[in-house]
Amino acid sequence: MELRHLRYFIAVAEELHFGRAAQVLGISQPPLSQQIQALEQEVGARLFERTNRRVELSEAGRLFLEEARLVLAQVDKAADVARRAQLGELGELKIGFTSSAPFNSTIPQAIFSFRQRFPAVHLNLREMSSTQVADALVDESIEVGIMRPLGLPDSLSVVELMREPLVAVLSSKHPLVKDSEEGLFLSALALEPFVFFPRSYGSGLYAQLLSLARDAGFSPHFAQEAGEAMTIIGLVAAGLGVSVLPASYQRMRIDGVVYRPLLDPAAVSAVWLVQRKDQKSPMARAFVELLTRKVEPLKP
Repeated sequence: MELRHLRYFIAVAEELHFGRAAQVLGISQPPLSQQIQALEQEVGARLFERTNRRVELSEAGRLFLEEARLVLAQVDKAADVARRAQLGELGELKIGFTSSAPFNSTIPQAIFSFRQRFPAVHLNLREMSSTQVADALVDESIEVGIMRPLGLPDSLSVVELMREPLVAVLSSKHPLVKDSEEGLFLSALALEPFVFFPRSYGSGLYAQLLSLARDAGFSPHFAQEAGEAMTIIGLVAAGLGVSVLPASYQRMRIDGVVYRPLLDPAAVSAVWLVQRKDQKSPMARAFVELLTRKVEPLKP
């Protein structure tokens, strides 16, 4: 049984006239009559009662009509689902992001706009370290990643979304707080104990801090480690050391903590949007397009 047989049957059932039904379908009447007869033979029931003057649905035909309409409605729905999925309007989009990403207004705004445009798409948001984001993109457990700069495999492409300055995070009781409203150089922290992400966490900020410290002429002493920025800031407030974080963390107002701009020229951290070069997900392409309208891909 083919879908066209159902459409032919429904047309005749609605018109109760083979000639008019043939006109609606755009075919001649004899082939239509033959197709209906073939359908009745396949079903094993007479669907129409025919006389020289009129055509009526049999009892079997009335029941079959209800089911035929349901079948075609479901087929149309399935086709619509496929079309919308192809356009990125349906399905699930898995996004991995570092803990600092949501603190920048650009990214939450893009997520909000995406949800407004594609309300039927489920956003599966996963917080990860930058290393975990890269690994998840490679093994295809996520489609899009938002991360801090890190060495990446050739299979991934990068767009720099933005750059933001790094700031020193100090206890409000720290001696350097005084007279440093305009900022300080990283070298001023050379003898301080640092509270920071562990090396094993895979944060792109770790490698950047080491590079900045090396340029400033010292190697930082990591006295305390924490995997969450909130914990790092809390430990600084408790006087256990100093830290360096992206400026967007200044939105987190915690008693006992002061943020100071770093005056080193290289004390700037980027936020990257990363995806696989062979990206096939239309939903991912729609999200990337929304987030990168005004930025250009990084050159290899």
